[in-house]
Amino acid sequence: MVKLSVELASLKLENPTILASGIIGVTKGSLEGAVQNGAAAVTTKSISIEPRKGHETPIMVETDAGFLNAVGYTNPGIYSAIEEFSDWKSKAPLILSLVGKDETEYSVLAEKIRSAQKNFKISAVELVLSCPHTPGYGLMAGQDTPEQTAKVVRAVKSKLPVPIIVKFSPSSLGVGGLAKAAEEAGASAINMGNTIGPGMKINIDQKKPVLGFKMGGLSGPAMRPVTVRSIYDIYQSVKIPIIGTGGVSYGADAIELMMAGASAIGIGTAVWYRGQDVFRKIAKEMEEWLDSNGYSSVKEIVGLAHE
Repeated sequence: MVKLSVELASLKLENPTILASGIIGVTKGSLEGAVQNGAAAVTTKSISIEPRKGHETPIMVETDAGFLNAVGYTNPGIYSAIEEFSDWKSKAPLILSLVGKDETEYSVLAEKIRSAQKNFKISAVELVLSCPHTPGYGLMAGQDTPEQTAKVVRAVKSKLPVPIIVKFSPSSLGVGGLAKAAEEAGASAINMGNTIGPGMKINIDQKKPVLGFKMGGLSGPAMRPVTVRSIYDIYQSVKIPIIGTGGVSYGADAIELMMAGASAIGIGTAVWYRGQDVFRKIAKEMEEWLDSNGYSSVKEIVGLAHE
């Protein structure tokens, strides 16, 4: 029987699938639902210090090969998030996604979490340095530099004794160098990655962009080749594990990302295409492929394309 279990820093996962941030991670109940549908770990919606309304609607539109979204980090703020996700009892690790404008804001978030840790037992934090469509954050704040990456990681690591996952975008240049800076600053893993873009869709009858923010990040099958290349580059640059996120809809897609160097797989847009039990479906498809190709463990294929 094929073993699908993997390790991600100190996190033990029953299979490689992880619910990506911002998909169905608004409440504790929605995250628990993802676990019941096969997700081995779950990531919350990205949380800022204060509540954020986000961008005006519409915030999502389907394209020929994926979705454009410009949510703008809509979230209830760190205090509400701590209350909502406290007393997490699921067997699956809970990853808290954090977003800030600079290292000072990330430091404040880390301090709030540390103060609440008695009843707020998260397994890891994800630091998002990669949003392509929110002014003041991610790519639009110049956070995708080795220097800024290191500052943010150090600010959080000095406050929190949990694994730190840094989330990058395939749109960033030199992702290998960014990942190396994160590793040297103390990150435990890399999440590659976020949406690509920004892109735009125009309603030709109304003669204007569809999204309320006009532009948004592209997710879905169209971005998978870029994700694969980015993972490949990062794998050659760091020794810490990689979560491959972007364009995975089927087991074969996940296997491709793992051969490029990913140790685990983030699942996002595929929830819309294949239903909320997509985690179980992808894990089963991976197991069947591994078995038919003579592998006894999914770990055997990590980085195989580099050999």
